[in-house]
Amino acid sequence: MMITYRDFTRAFKELGLGSHSLVIAHASLAAFGEVAGGADTVVGSLLSTCGTVIMPAFTYRTMVVPPVGPPDNAIDYGSTDEENLTAEFYRLEMPADAAMGVVAETLRQHSMATRSNHPLLSFSGVNAEEALQSQTLDEPLAPIEWLAEYDGDVLLLGVGHTANTSLHFAEKKAGRKQFLRWALTSRGVVECPGWPGCSDGFQAIAPRLEGVVRRVPLGGSIAEVVPLRDLIHITVSWIHEDPRALLCDRLGCERCASVRASVRVE
Repeated sequence: MMITYRDFTRAFKELGLGSHSLVIAHASLAAFGEVAGGADTVVGSLLSTCGTVIMPAFTYRTMVVPPVGPPDNAIDYGSTDEENLTAEFYRLEMPADAAMGVVAETLRQHSMATRSNHPLLSFSGVNAEEALQSQTLDEPLAPIEWLAEYDGDVLLLGVGHTANTSLHFAEKKAGRKQFLRWALTSRGVVECPGWPGCSDGFQAIAPRLEGVVRRVPLGGSIAEVVPLRDLIHITVSWIHEDPRALLCDRLGCERCASVRASVRVE
């Protein structure tokens, strides 16, 4: 069964979204099955429903790894010399990484969209200038904080919480260890502090959100909304209760291992 623009707008309204809504969205177009008009339909329905929409437009291919750096940084210095040679200079018009999904890239290309200028962790959005301008090299997740201050929501379209970037902000707010990375820009290599941890364990938050999440079936998948303030409060409280909450159990995950080590030291 083909999913249409009307199906998306109806689902968004059932979720309580409207012109008052400020959302950070994450989407998998393929999860819904056949969508008439493809990603343009999803973006169009988002923009016609919500007042402000932002999505990640991250560009990992600008990352370079130096031969040496600070310890306990979950990175193998000097191990990616060949990859450094293929790193690209960040440009405002650079496409978002494929991992962000075709919907995020379609939003970035929208004629009304603007984009923040972080060389690794940029966001794009419509009617989102103030949120995007809040981002700095030192505070890469500031647009999420801005949305939370104005009662924004996380909108998950066919994806789970492993795609939920706002959980990274909650981790930072809880005091969890952050990392340092480097990016190639026209000004040279710049330090990018505040690099978040691993998201592979994030789906574990789902049961704790049952009292605040709103969801509706849509095509072959689900659309769900979580108020950002609730998401952050619940996540921060859990991490304070259990400093290992949301960490993955994947062997070889340097970032989760580093966070665990920092907890043991404390």
